[in-house]
Amino acid sequence: MQLYPAAIEAQMQRYYQSLSEKDRRRYAAIEAVKLGYGGQAYIRRLFGCHHETLALGMAET
Repeated sequence: MQLYPAAIEAQMQRYYQSLSEKDRRRYAAIEAVKLGYGGQAYIRRLFGCHHETLALGMAET
């Protein structure tokens, strides 16, 4: 899995913080799926979200 550059991570974190809770879940889920294997753990660390939050987002998308 390819990690995002630090500048992109910072932009993603700012965008994530600007979203509503529902949109955060969905955005995190989409990013995790895009990354494939290891993507969920990476996105949880990047956004500081709980695994249940990410699972709910995946169910909603």
